[in-house]
Amino acid sequence: MDLTFSDADRAFQQEVREWLVQAWPQELRDKQARSALGKLSKDDLVGWQKRLAEKGWAATNWPAEYGGADFSPTQSYIFDLERARVGAPGVVPFGITMVAPVIMRFGTDEQKAEFLPKILNSDIWFCQGYSEPGSGSDLASLSTKAEDKGDHYLVNGVKTWTTLAQYADWMFCLVRTSQEDIRQLGISFILIDMNTPGIEVKPIITLEQPGDGFQEINMVYFEDVVVPKENLVGEEGKGWTCAKYLLEFERGNAYSPSLKGAMAHLKQFAQSESDSDGEPYWASPDFQRRYRDVEIQILSMEYTELRILGALAAGQNVGPESSMLKTRGTELQQAVTELALEISGVYASPLDQSTPYPGDNFQAIGPQEANGVAQEYFNTRKVSIYAGSNEIQRNIMSKLVLGL
Repeated sequence: MDLTFSDADRAFQQEVREWLVQAWPQELRDKQARSALGKLSKDDLVGWQKRLAEKGWAATNWPAEYGGADFSPTQSYIFDLERARVGAPGVVPFGITMVAPVIMRFGTDEQKAEFLPKILNSDIWFCQGYSEPGSGSDLASLSTKAEDKGDHYLVNGVKTWTTLAQYADWMFCLVRTSQEDIRQLGISFILIDMNTPGIEVKPIITLEQPGDGFQEINMVYFEDVVVPKENLVGEEGKGWTCAKYLLEFERGNAYSPSLKGAMAHLKQFAQSESDSDGEPYWASPDFQRRYRDVEIQILSMEYTELRILGALAAGQNVGPESSMLKTRGTELQQAVTELALEISGVYASPLDQSTPYPGDNFQAIGPQEANGVAQEYFNTRKVSIYAGSNEIQRNIMSKLVLGL
């Protein structure tokens, strides 16, 4: 199998590099650096995503008929590689990457016409209503109920760990529309306008939440929320099929581009920061050994992703490989943050250490590279749990690959 880029691929890579120079301005790079978690405001992200949409690159995985870039798997990989190289964010995934493919596959023509153009241009934002208190990895045990009232559903229940729900215009939500012996058969997939009366969003304050105001996850409460029947996606009681289809997109990301960028940053940090003996971390053979071990694993991950790209380009399905990518990718994300935490040492302790804005009259704590390291370390503990915990992914692989 040929794992090298073609001349056309390299020409596309150069086009992406040149476009990013003007599309990802220094102003946003500086603002991102000042945030402890490298997070931007909703307005900044909307502006960036609209810039992507103007270029035709917002929805890299969408077919051209819906306004997508229709990138080949290799082009998607190159785009992610170059974006990660300069630190530009990806799109907020809930609309473009997750619910849009479900609407394309299972939605009505009216739903496609109503939602897809607005999602593409970031005119509306979605959040994900899957997890509930007591129903995380065991998603089929969810209890949020949608009662049939003729022309509408009446929704009551609670969703949790809902990322950016405070900014969302809409939620794609799994609800129970009937009680069946096989629990998955009583679940439906609906779209809920977040401005509907009866919805309350409450923040979940997490340990890694910095002092610069960024807040990520929420509880969402539904009390007698009226949802029109036309907001049902697919058939009633067949929401589990939609949910599984969506998870293929949530899990099937390439991890190595951003991991390689993070490791390059870590190397520079280790060369400039000293350990307790006053020597640069990079001079320690033990640190170099652990760094190289993670670097080799990322390289192996990259070649695995490239092999999968080759299979996708040949029209093959990913299959259980998406579970493998999710498992190894998230474990490596955690390994990188562990190395960063070690280099930061005591400077990782203060949670509020955002880089000052120009003219601010206070001193940053420690080196700029330590900004947000502790927050990122704590935040990354979740990546091996969401989108199906890594234990669940191993069960999937053991069944589909080993036949256990």
